[in-house]
Amino acid sequence: MGARLYRVPPTPSSEVRGNFGFKRSVRGVAHGRYPKRPAGPEAFADGISMSARPHLYALVLILLAAPGAHAGCESPPGPNVIWSGCNKQGSDLRGLDLRGASLSRTNLAGVDLRGARLSGADLTLANLRGARLEEVQASEARFVSADLSGARLEGAVLDGASLDRAVLKRASLEGASLRGATLYQADLGEATLSRADLTRAKMPQADLDGARLDGASLEGASLTRASLEAAVLAGANLRQANLEEAELLSADLRGADLSDAVLVKANLRDAQLEGATLDRARWVDRRRCAAGSSGACR
Repeated sequence: MGARLYRVPPTPSSEVRGNFGFKRSVRGVAHGRYPKRPAGPEAFADGISMSARPHLYALVLILLAAPGAHAGCESPPGPNVIWSGCNKQGSDLRGLDLRGASLSRTNLAGVDLRGARLSGADLTLANLRGARLEEVQASEARFVSADLSGARLEGAVLDGASLDRAVLKRASLEGASLRGATLYQADLGEATLSRADLTRAKMPQADLDGARLDGASLEGASLTRASLEAAVLAGANLRQANLEEAELLSADLRGADLSDAVLVKANLRDAQLEGATLDRARWVDRRRCAAGSSGACR
């Protein structure tokens, strides 16, 4: 007589196995016999079987070793490196690729960054006093409240960069490109921006006293309430620029093109306007200058 087989029906307390290899009593959970597993990373790690954990740890090590994952002042230079708050004073960083780097509050005084790539980098509150930044590629970089006093940025590309409240006193930006850059309340006193491209730059309340902007392009730039006392703007392109309430006391505007510019409530006392083009410009008293106006609003 053969053995008789019996089918054992499942009970409410039957164990179920999860996707990560752990067992749990359904009945026990329902009645609070077993504590609920915590949410978040703890639950994930707790639910992984012991055999799978070495593979997870290996994956974590691989991710930590990936390019751009470095953190710490001793990390090698490279894209997305994190050097925030580090001391790199006087370092030679010429030609390096530092795109997207975190350099906020970093001491970069006197560093040599000539030809370096800094596009998208964050240099908020960084110290760049006397730094060499000639020909640097820094489009869309952030220099908010950074100190660039006396820095050299000849031929630098800073298109779309944020330099709000940055200090650039006596800095040299000759021939630099700052198209669409923002320089709200930036300090550019006695800076050199000869032949610089500041097309559509946003510079409200910027301090440009004594700055050299001869031959610079400021077409469509916003300079509302900016201070340009004794600034040199000879031969500059200021077409469609907004200079409303700007301080232009003793400014040199000889030969500048101010066609369609806005000069409402600007202070032009003792300003030199010989040969300046004022076609259709909005004068200090809101008058529209006649076409062909030169040297004076007619």
